[in-house]
Amino acid sequence: MPTSGAVDAVDALDVRLVDLLTAEPRVGVLEASRRLGVARGTVQARLDRLVERGVISSFAPSLDPVALGYRVTAFANLEIRQGARDRVTAHLAAIPEVLEVHTITGQGDLLCRLVARDNDDLQRVVDGLVADDDITRTSTVVALTCVLPPRVLPLVHAAAQREGASG
Repeated sequence: MPTSGAVDAVDALDVRLVDLLTAEPRVGVLEASRRLGVARGTVQARLDRLVERGVISSFAPSLDPVALGYRVTAFANLEIRQGARDRVTAHLAAIPEVLEVHTITGQGDLLCRLVARDNDDLQRVVDGLVADDDITRTSTVVALTCVLPPRVLPLVHAAAQREGASG
């Protein structure tokens, strides 16, 4: 995570480096420097800076729940007792099928992304969610298909364009 509230710009070289690492996550620093046409030390310094600032938050592989046998994706909107967020979060963290939890505005308090092997298994997962007495109401929707998977790379390009327009 970035240490300050300031937003540092990304430039064209940062974008090219992030594009390369996104397309080929296993490329080494030396090979990246060759492909980008800059010194190895420049690539390493840029990479270190992007990690330090939190722009690059992980070098972990992207995993596909479907390939692990979890073919159903659902979203659960949870209403919880006032002051219980930390307890509920700990409860949810103990359920492997809960992939993400966000505090939200509007109807409900928490939005969870869940996976399950099939619809019967989804019922088991939801039963596990609501087993916490601090969860007062839940509403679950099942995703039929993902038409746009999670992505962040377009933001990198937009940030660099903004910087180019203002710089």
